[in-house]
Amino acid sequence: MTVSRAVREPVVAGTFYPSHPRALRRDVEVMLEEAADRLPEGRGAIVGAVVPHAGYPYSGPTAAVAYKALASRNFETAILVGPSHREYFGSSSIFPGDAMATPLGEVAVDKDLAREIVARSDGLIASHAGHREEHALEVQLPFLQVIRPTARVVAITMGDQAPDRCAELAGALSAVVADRNVVLIASSDLSHYHPSPEAIRLDGLVVQQIRAFRPDLLLDDLEHDRVEACGGGPIVAVMMAARALGASSAVILHVCNSGDITGDLSSVVGYMSAILTTP
Repeated sequence: MTVSRAVREPVVAGTFYPSHPRALRRDVEVMLEEAADRLPEGRGAIVGAVVPHAGYPYSGPTAAVAYKALASRNFETAILVGPSHREYFGSSSIFPGDAMATPLGEVAVDKDLAREIVARSDGLIASHAGHREEHALEVQLPFLQVIRPTARVVAITMGDQAPDRCAELAGALSAVVADRNVVLIASSDLSHYHPSPEAIRLDGLVVQQIRAFRPDLLLDDLEHDRVEACGGGPIVAVMMAARALGASSAVILHVCNSGDITGDLSSVVGYMSAILTTP
C-alpha cells in the first residue's frame, strides 16, 4: 500500500531563483562564498536571524550573509516565520505537510515540533492557508539545503501581524523550543517603492531598533506607520522569542536596497540581514 505524502511544491522557482538544480546550487554557493568577508568576529551563539525574501538577484547576497553565519551552527530544525503576501487570515498558519520542495529536493517538516507549537496557542493553526503561493519562506529553503542538508523545517506564515499575535507566537515558540537544537528565522523585506534617500531613512529606523534589540519599540513604530517592513510581525515575534531563549544582542550584517543592484534609485525596496545572539 502506498502512503500519500503532502509535499509543498515550489511556486517561484524560475522567477525568484533558478529552476535548474545545478544553476541554483551554484548561485547559492557563490553567494555564500562572497558573504564570508562580511561576517563579524567575536559574536555570541546564534539563536535567530532576520533575512530578506526578494528574488535572488536583488536580496540573495544580503540573505547569504546570515546563512553563512548560520552555517557555523549545527542546528537540527529551522523555524521559518514570514508574512502572507497573498492571503489574509486572522491567525498564524503552520504548514501541516510532510515536506517542502525546491529544485534541490525536499526539506522534511519537523511535524512533532509543529504539532507542539500549534498546541501552545489558539492563534496558531495547522493549515495550508498562507503557504500555497507564498514566496517569503520558499526562497529560504535552498540556502538551508546548502548549509545544512539534513535540517528539518517548521514553516509559519503570519496572516495577522497584530501585537497580540506577535506576542502569542513568540510565547509559543520560546516555550516549545527551549530544550531543542533549533534556530529561528524571520523573513522580511523593508520599505517598498520610495526614492532611495527616503528608503534609506525608513530602513535605518528599523535597523536601529533591531540593533538595539528593542522589538517592543519596533512594533510600536510599525503600528504607527513610522517604518515599513512587510514581515515586521515575524521580525518582532522572532526577536521576542529569541530574547526568551537567551539572546540579547543583534548584529546587523548587511543593508541595501534594490537601487544598489539596478541603479534605479527612484523607487526601491529595502533589504537587511541580521543575527540574534547570546552575549
